[in-house]
Amino acid sequence: MKKIGRLERPDNFGSAKMFENPILERISRTHISIPITMFVGISLVLEYYAITTTEITWYVGIALFPLGFLAFTLVEYLMHKYFFHMEPNNPIKDKLQYSVHGVHHDYPKDKDRLAMPPFVSAAYAAIIYLVFNLLLGDYALYFVPGFLFGYAAYLGVHYVVHAYQPPKNFLKTLWVNHAIHHYKDPDVAFGVSTPIWDYVFGTMPKKE
Repeated sequence: MKKIGRLERPDNFGSAKMFENPILERISRTHISIPITMFVGISLVLEYYAITTTEITWYVGIALFPLGFLAFTLVEYLMHKYFFHMEPNNPIKDKLQYSVHGVHHDYPKDKDRLAMPPFVSAAYAAIIYLVFNLLLGDYALYFVPGFLFGYAAYLGVHYVVHAYQPPKNFLKTLWVNHAIHHYKDPDVAFGVSTPIWDYVFGTMPKKE
């Protein structure tokens, strides 16, 4: 089993001190509502510009939104599996991996570190738009909102599975899978917002 965090008790309710500088330490934390609001707000602005400044037909725009959402779920899976859980085989990788994800496995109940700080989220949104604008041109104005809504959905799901008890319906799978990932086997259940790619790539937790 791949070791992700550094503590022996991954159910620790504490919080890691990431920076000695109190200002850096403070801005490394964020309430989950801030990045979610940012991504939804940026998505709505892009949709407005798509409608008012392009000649892309409405049915093409409607099709691009869910494609953007689906694309995010794949990126979420791949990033979680190959970047967040990369093998820390040298000091630089070890520091990077722990800073971006290992600390979360050590302190999964720390609600202030369930999302990147606002300035990092804003940089992510800008990079995402620039990349897809380069690839898709004006169509990115419809595609990126779906992608960012996917990001917002991921953040929301990730927060609630850590902050609340699982519901007694089909959504319980998300809670169970993420609990297995955190507390039993970090090499399975990489999809947080959806298990679809775990099914596709064979990383669903085995039923006992």
